[in-house]
Amino acid sequence: MITKATIEDVSALNKLINSAYRGESSKKGWTTEANILEGKRTTEDELRAIIQDPKNTILKYTENNQIIGCVLLKEKENELYLGMLTVSPELQNSGVGKKLMQEAEVFALALGLYKIVMTVITVRAELISWYKRKGFVDTGLREPFPVSEVFSQTSNEPLEFMVLEKRIQ
Repeated sequence: MITKATIEDVSALNKLINSAYRGESSKKGWTTEANILEGKRTTEDELRAIIQDPKNTILKYTENNQIIGCVLLKEKENELYLGMLTVSPELQNSGVGKKLMQEAEVFALALGLYKIVMTVITVRAELISWYKRKGFVDTGLREPFPVSEVFSQTSNEPLEFMVLEKRIQ
């Protein structure tokens, strides 16, 4: 079941997102960033702030009272930003991510937004290919990768974000 996350979900979302992107547990799935980044992907404070912002929505995918997937949706002027698409590492390739993406499109259309944008670290070729198979295209735009106290880079390779977009109707 896909529903809107609330403040009560912050702890479970934090655990899920960090387990899917960083550390040993993330290596069970194919979306791991553990080979290029270490530290946390997000914090409970960041998630609380996201949920409290009325322009943001986190959709959660719940099964057996457990959050197994989520996606962040941010309303922008004429587009919807999609981020933190997360599926529990043990359940990746089970269709949860695809269902969250479909729900994101329904959400965008309900807001009258016909474009979804997102950023992906350019070295994540397998992930970029997955999004392209879902209809996203490379806009050619690049954004700098942020510096943070929460995480650090483990490779010497310079990181940047690729901006992808998908037009929907």
